[in-house]
Order: sequence, then C-alpha cells, then structure tokens
Amino acid sequence: MRSHVIVQFGPDREYTFDLDEVQPMPHDIARQWLDQQFTELGCEPLRLSGKVLTADKVLAIAQAVGETRFADPAHRPWAMVYARAASSLLAKPVIKVDVPGLSVGY
Repeated sequence: MRSHVIVQFGPDREYTFDLDEVQPMPHDIARQWLDQQFTELGCEPLRLSGKVLTADKVLAIAQAVGETRFADPAHRPWAMVYARAASSLLAKPVIKVDVPGLSVGY
C-alpha cells in the first residue's frame, strides 16, 4: 500500500516522506511519541474547546518545529519518525500537512 506524508510550508516548499519501504510504527508507540513531542514543544490546542485531535497534534508539531526540521538532512531521522507516527495514527495512504493553511488533508 502506498504511504506518503507531505509537509508543506508554502509554494515550492514541500517535503515528502515515502514510507512504502519503512516498517510501520505501532499505534501505541506513535501516540506516545506525538503526545511527548506536543508537550515538549509547548504546543497549544488549536480549537477553542481545548480538545486536541490527532490531526491537530500533527499540524501543531510541524508548526512548532518549523521548516528547518524537515528540510535539513541532519534532522531527517526525526522527520521520518514524525512521518511514521502521523501515518500510523491517521491511517491514510497520503497525508498532507499544510502548515501555513493550518490544515491536514488526506
């Protein structure tokens, strides 16, 4: 099954992570990793209700770390873990995180 995570920071500033040949991350590990990143990065809920959906966490983390974390080859291992966690929890073949647009699409 095709599996890609795309993180976009603007036109011509997209970072694609191909997970076709990568071992899927177990659901519980993915949730724990995203929760930990969300907390460590000081992310805030995006919704006025305070409820934090998984897609909101994926978006907030990308927003908090910024483009460099996805663009810089030195941070590639972190970015791959991010992509694997997002793919595991959102369970869609293609996930597009549009940071400036504040949206996650499938």
